[in-house]
Amino acid sequence: MTLSLIAFLLLSQATPEWPTFRGPKGDGVAPAGAEPPVEWSESRNVVWKAALPGRGRSSPVIFGDRIFVTFAREKNLQRKKVGPDDMQTADAVTLGAACIDRATGKIVWEVSLRELEQPDPVHSLNSWATPTPAIVPGRLFCDFGGWGTWCLDPEKGTGLWEKKIPLDHQVGPGSSLALQGKLLVLVRDGRDSQVVLALDQATGEQVWKTERPPVKANPNSKKSFSTALPIESGGKKQLVAVGPHWVVSYEPETGREIWRYRHGDGYSIGCVPVFGNDLLIMSTGCPRPSILAMRVDGTGEQASTSLVWSSQKSVPMISSPLLLGADVFWNSDDGFLSCTDAATGAVRWKQRMGEGTLTSPIAAAGRVYFFGREGKTVVVKPGPAFEALAENKLEGVVIATPAVAGKSLFIRTDTHLYRLENR
Repeated sequence: MTLSLIAFLLLSQATPEWPTFRGPKGDGVAPAGAEPPVEWSESRNVVWKAALPGRGRSSPVIFGDRIFVTFAREKNLQRKKVGPDDMQTADAVTLGAACIDRATGKIVWEVSLRELEQPDPVHSLNSWATPTPAIVPGRLFCDFGGWGTWCLDPEKGTGLWEKKIPLDHQVGPGSSLALQGKLLVLVRDGRDSQVVLALDQATGEQVWKTERPPVKANPNSKKSFSTALPIESGGKKQLVAVGPHWVVSYEPETGREIWRYRHGDGYSIGCVPVFGNDLLIMSTGCPRPSILAMRVDGTGEQASTSLVWSSQKSVPMISSPLLLGADVFWNSDDGFLSCTDAATGAVRWKQRMGEGTLTSPIAAAGRVYFFGREGKTVVVKPGPAFEALAENKLEGVVIATPAVAGKSLFIRTDTHLYRLENR
């Protein structure tokens, strides 16, 4: 048996270190033992800086010695107003995926998945490659919303199956993929249709599909961009997905609705909720974002008594909160960093970062990492008062949420991927 075959067999039985958006549990918390650096710059603690084949705001996923990203190569990219929205247009876009060697930053394989001629425009804060892929042993799942979902062989980049579920996103896709047992869960909240569905990971065949609660609003207020979160409460597994006006819990294996809660009139929600201490914590998107915490032990439509606390103080419209012990952390779009008591919502501290923040914070080695749009990162020590451990700066636009694996932090800009590690 060759060494390469032995390595492949070992990898096929391993567990991905960072398999989905926001990591192993979808909550932004790195596994125990992760030890990314605290300080870095363009000339310090950079193992490598690799140019990417195209632009994209999806996060990297990591399995063994390989890193996977999706991208879009754009022809004649322009920024312009489309109705009331600040949008990007292109004459043509190539959607693709790439595999990167973890040790060297070299591209192992690159594949083009679909050519789009005169594609629908996307928002200036979005891209044509924003949903984060997901990986399990033997299968890499790449999603581009209504333009298609692909399952690839992670060793070679060859296609295993493809599924296309058209949807009118208006400003481009944003919901990432979730893994639930042997299912691949897709949230599809568009102007024309709002559903959550599960595909068989092996075949791409639909296992279940559930309509979202009705939304009485104009079509633009029916879209959203959240990602499903698997949770367990009271010994019962749930799959929670925030959508326009409602947050809903589903039975993971059947898609049957367990409970629903009307969170208000919010839409265009990019937040993935977090769950802990028997509370689900989420933000509600446009037009007036709130963060709320609620209980998840009911069935049917939930009364307002399920709500434990809410806050409208410098909360994010796009990024997701982070739960670490008894604290909740978040960063607002305009650059305020906040820490609150998870049980009550009482503010522990609030601090201005100095630039806008659209990336979700992550936690590793007992530290919290906040990422600014212009390449600044603030590393914070959790506690009752704000305590910055470091402020770091890289070149480029950072909107994709970074990933952690072992001693490394992987940060994607619009043009490059960095591997950062203490050296």
